[in-house]
Amino acid sequence: MTDAPAREGELPLETDRLRLRPWRASDAAMHHKLWTERDPRVPPHRRIDAHGHPTVADLEDWAGRRDDTPPVGLLVAERKDTGEAIGYCGLIPNVHGQHDEPEIAFELLRRAWGQGYATEASWAIIRRAEASGCRRLWATVRDWNTASRRVLAKLGFVETGRVEPDEAHGDSLFVAKTLRPSVPPSP
Repeated sequence: MTDAPAREGELPLETDRLRLRPWRASDAAMHHKLWTERDPRVPPHRRIDAHGHPTVADLEDWAGRRDDTPPVGLLVAERKDTGEAIGYCGLIPNVHGQHDEPEIAFELLRRAWGQGYATEASWAIIRRAEASGCRRLWATVRDWNTASRRVLAKLGFVETGRVEPDEAHGDSLFVAKTLRPSVPPSP
């Protein structure tokens, strides 16, 4: 694989330190580690359950079924210097189904926290979203997740005032960023 930047919309996406690429079955162990490292305040359906699911095999299967057709898609964030997969970043459909206003999502292994990787990967995803014609990006973040809130603020996301209360797991805050699409949105 070369370190030449991909043409607009092509994969992998590259930054100074990261390669953002499609999932492989071999990413299942890293993905499983993400599940085990999640904060206990994260809702149970997003954590390893009492029976150990999802297992590494479950996540291998999930990776094999991915369709990360732009603009939507979660990509593995891999360090260019070591080839180590450290998490993911990308776009998911928003809850309102607006194709040109997806939600950005990122999650990194704890050992990669505090090094600017989430911000760096997210900028590449934002550029990809603009090139795909997205008008706005959304994100939802738990009120207690100050690290992710800081990343989103650095990226220019602003709080919309919409809050989904959740006493058990922490309120979800809705933030948004207006983009300047470089291509017209698809119908």
